[in-house]
Amino acid sequence: MSNTWGKNIRLSIFGESHGAGIGMVLDGLPAGTPIDREEIRRQMARRAPGGALATSRKEADEVEFLSGIVDDVTCGSPICGIIRNTNTRSHDYEKTKAWLRPSHADYTASVKYHGFADFRGGGHFSGRITAPLVLAGSLCAQVLKQHFALQIGSHILQLGAYEEAGWSSPEPALLEQMAQSTVPCEQPETVKQIIEEVRLEADSVGGRVETAICGVPAGWGDPFFDSLESCLAHLLFSVPAVKAVSFGAGERFGAMRGSQANDAFCIQNGSIQTRTNHNGGILGGISSGMPIIFQTTIKPTPSIGQRQRSVNLQTMQEEERQIVGRHDPCIVLRAIPVLEAVANIALLDAWKGADIR
Repeated sequence: MSNTWGKNIRLSIFGESHGAGIGMVLDGLPAGTPIDREEIRRQMARRAPGGALATSRKEADEVEFLSGIVDDVTCGSPICGIIRNTNTRSHDYEKTKAWLRPSHADYTASVKYHGFADFRGGGHFSGRITAPLVLAGSLCAQVLKQHFALQIGSHILQLGAYEEAGWSSPEPALLEQMAQSTVPCEQPETVKQIIEEVRLEADSVGGRVETAICGVPAGWGDPFFDSLESCLAHLLFSVPAVKAVSFGAGERFGAMRGSQANDAFCIQNGSIQTRTNHNGGILGGISSGMPIIFQTTIKPTPSIGQRQRSVNLQTMQEEERQIVGRHDPCIVLRAIPVLEAVANIALLDAWKGADIR
């Protein structure tokens, strides 16, 4: 499996949904960086299961550091953090062990790993493995904030039938407000109602999230293969259930003329900025100093309570079955801290690779 990412920092993740634990190894963080464990807990809690709008599986997601941090300060060696699994119910998956769950990785995993992949809760393919990503992202964010006044935040652009307008150049205060909200959008009660409706119908719903990052200096990233967009998209597409990523005006560019899409340069407060931000803060693969803005589309949770038809690998016959277990009717809310985490990982890698004189 390809479980290591990064050029200037190196991140590896490990574990399975119903194994003993999950975790990450993060190498390349500068020594002497103070680590705020409470901030790590806060970020982990944003992603953690449990609650009326999520799966009933409850995990403390308490992090145990095995190396790399001494007295809450990085010491320069690789940081290894482990999160123990404490509330597994592997027997839920015995009945569907050979039945290929629709839109899951059961079939592709079986082919690639010759039938030996851990089937319990999706094994290493599970969204449970995003917890180490949030841990790594929190560590990277703390390093970045030692040097830059960065602010990251997200809001729900679409969830089922609900839609709201996108951002152009949001203020840091708005991003902070969204980061503190459990349902970051203009009409949270409407979104909650949609999620509850699909839950009662034993169904699920997907959505689109827009994320913005203020305070990134100009000059991070490279053209072509190591563009800032490429690095961000690489990590965003590594998050399970992400099916589309766009930057700035995104798909709206297809209907624009150059006279509408171009971001004209100007001087504001003695610095070079652009009057609009259709390109989402990235030009030629390099940060422009404007807010970095991207949109991420997340598919509906494939595990639903309705009966579905699929194939039994043992009998090679089609069967209709119902998936049992504890699943989210919508993973959009829990995905938001994951998207922000991987953005921080990409930004730290880009900063360490920036050759700015």
